[in-house]
Amino acid sequence: MTGEMAANYRVDGSRLWDSLMQMARIGPGVAGGNNRQALTDADAEGRRLFQAWCEEAGMTTAIDQMGTMFMRHEGQDPSLDPVYIGSHLDTQPTGGRFDGVLGVLAGLEVVRTIRDLGLRVRRPIVVANWTNEEGARFTPAMMASGVFVGAIEQEDALSQTDAQGLRFGDELERIGWKGDERPGDRRIHAMFEYHIEQGPILEAEGKDIGAVTHGQGLRWIECTVTGRGQHTGSTPMPMRRNAGRGLAQLTELAHEVAMKHQPAAVGAVGHVEVFPNSPNIIIEKAVFTIDFRSHLLPVLQEMTQEFLDRAPAICEALGCEFSHRIVNRFDPPAFDEGLLERVRAVCGRLGYSHMDIVSGAGHDACWINRVAPTVMIMCPCVDGLSHNEAEEITPEWARKGADVLLHAVLETAGVVRG
Repeated sequence: MTGEMAANYRVDGSRLWDSLMQMARIGPGVAGGNNRQALTDADAEGRRLFQAWCEEAGMTTAIDQMGTMFMRHEGQDPSLDPVYIGSHLDTQPTGGRFDGVLGVLAGLEVVRTIRDLGLRVRRPIVVANWTNEEGARFTPAMMASGVFVGAIEQEDALSQTDAQGLRFGDELERIGWKGDERPGDRRIHAMFEYHIEQGPILEAEGKDIGAVTHGQGLRWIECTVTGRGQHTGSTPMPMRRNAGRGLAQLTELAHEVAMKHQPAAVGAVGHVEVFPNSPNIIIEKAVFTIDFRSHLLPVLQEMTQEFLDRAPAICEALGCEFSHRIVNRFDPPAFDEGLLERVRAVCGRLGYSHMDIVSGAGHDACWINRVAPTVMIMCPCVDGLSHNEAEEITPEWARKGADVLLHAVLETAGVVRG
């Protein structure tokens, strides 16, 4: 699709922004963001609104056994593999209004714009809402897309429980969004994921668009340090087996290991639980997750191995025991170079500034990249803030990224002339 007329195609930025604000009313947070965690009643309500909007735009609904929604805009040749636009509607407990949801609703806006312009596409277009991308309530993150590509066993995913002991499969049925389609039983010609950057680089560089070349690989190491619970007042300092000190020293170890590999790596402690969590009892057990990430597989492997080599001795010196398990892992993906070139070329034609960027976060596209050509498009976010209710973007940023998405999808799906 080329020519002056095609270059003038734009999404309705006001309509996209209005959709984002309407969705943000569902599962409101306490500080202006959202708490719409996977398989909650709020998640179900958000799904219903999205489905209603899609069906108003002439799209049909399919749902797989993991609850992923596939909203289809038919092409002139239904036998061809569709072009997918995918992200997620679930949020962190203190999530923002744009993480994930921008990509889903921008996909809807692409279809709405195609209908407004009276265009016919050769390939079908499918907008996907992947279930439980965040992994906040049920681990691991990017769960449904991982099941889709066979990287996560479906039964293992369905059996995961939340902090209240509620089972993923049961909650999926409870909210009414378990479908019949077997995950992975559909072909994908290509997939685009549009997302906020969740980092500060694009804003700092004054760029409209990030063309994502790689995703970060990650390892989540769940660590358990076991000491002995004793009275904080009556136990002499030299006789303590304080698991809290193990938590503190392994937190520093994770930081040290990541700093050795700058600028290609990050690492930190995320989730933490301590037991018995009483003011006057020395911590008996600490369970916490180390999150290591890099877009370079050797670096990721080296960080993980160094941490696991050194952690037991640190804990032993404190009179504590160390154990671990890897609870989430994927190797860093490189996105499709042909689709990347298409995104870059579209930015040039539209006059939008752009740069290549590496995604610092994991996304559903990182899994789908295993089974189909995939690329990500990013827009800036204010101060790089995300996974926070203060997450913010501008309507202009949202629109420009959606314009790039529109043109790249049209070129990939093919516009039927005449």
